[in-house]
Amino acid sequence: MKYAVVLGDGMADEPVEELGGKTPLEYARTPVMDELAGKSEIGLAHMIPQGMKPGSDTANLSVLGYNPRDYYTGRSPLEALSIGVDMKPDDIALRMNLITVSETAGSYEEQTILDHSSGEIGTEEASLLVEALRAELEDELYKLYVGTSYRHLLIWSEGSVPDLTPPHDVLGETVGDWLPADRRLREMQRKSYEILSRHPVNLERKARGENPANSCWFWGAGTRPALSSFEEKYRKKGAMISAVDLLKGIAVGAGMKNISVEGANGQLHTNYEGKAQAAADALLKEGYDFVYVHVEAPDEMGHQGSAGRKVQSIEYLDQRLIGKLKECLDASGEDYRLLVLPDHPTPVRLRTHTAEPVPYLLYDSTRELRRIGRYSEKEALEGGIVQKEGYKLMERFFHS
Repeated sequence: MKYAVVLGDGMADEPVEELGGKTPLEYARTPVMDELAGKSEIGLAHMIPQGMKPGSDTANLSVLGYNPRDYYTGRSPLEALSIGVDMKPDDIALRMNLITVSETAGSYEEQTILDHSSGEIGTEEASLLVEALRAELEDELYKLYVGTSYRHLLIWSEGSVPDLTPPHDVLGETVGDWLPADRRLREMQRKSYEILSRHPVNLERKARGENPANSCWFWGAGTRPALSSFEEKYRKKGAMISAVDLLKGIAVGAGMKNISVEGANGQLHTNYEGKAQAAADALLKEGYDFVYVHVEAPDEMGHQGSAGRKVQSIEYLDQRLIGKLKECLDASGEDYRLLVLPDHPTPVRLRTHTAEPVPYLLYDSTRELRRIGRYSEKEALEGGIVQKEGYKLMERFFHS
């Protein structure tokens, strides 16, 4: 038996007026998932433990079968693993977004938070901006590291874990209301605005009508993680396919293989077909038992508040990735199970994550289940199957 998870990050939502009262998942044309739904178990799973903040960090740990209450030490430490940063026991890792704030008259504190991703800035441009910040902000206690796109890293030696707010939670609000309480972190953000707002990369971006990456923003702090081996835990040799440092870091911590796909960028127009082919090759040619294919696009479109683009991302996921992967697996003659789900909802109305349970689809090629319906939040709710502890769904996937 081969096993594949396809994770549409933030894919779940709530009814949207402009979509006729349907969710993006209900509204989207998803012939492949709908075909699978007729032969699958459809249910709800609570991926965010009660009292924990809803995020892709805790949620993806749950999906992979790791109880966040036992394994979660912060988001950024997992991302540090992905870029090869060896944290010391007294290090604190912080995510450093490159964000867009307004450039109106007045102080940095008076600006408005406009875009948590600086228009999904590319890594090449972002690396030049991070280098400019390194030249003026680093010292023996604070070190900056280049990540991917707008997602970067600060390591604070001998620090303490501060309470920080993700920028995507406060879009449209005033910078000064959400600055870190720690004086040094607050000053670094303020200084970054001075450095970046006049940087040639941002001057060129503005000339092209693109959002400038004119401020850094710290959040997601935590200590060195300690995940157990996925292969030892489940007796399955696993691989991860994702463009996002967080997922790559989880894979490193869990001892899974990270598979890179050319053109995979964490955006709407990522290489869906390439991810599907890489997943099929890992299972059918490279000896892996389990592959986890993560797609960031639905989450990004939710953060942008774009119902139309979120629908498009779901249709791409269905027809260009799940469809191709299913075709390859069916043609191989191998028995397989496929689990399709989001990690958490990212409602376009809210433009941030929520902790509501997510719909899952569990398909087994050896079973002849027959049901009426399609894959959606409503169908999952009406089905009556609820996994209260989401991290136990992986055990069900492997052994039910």
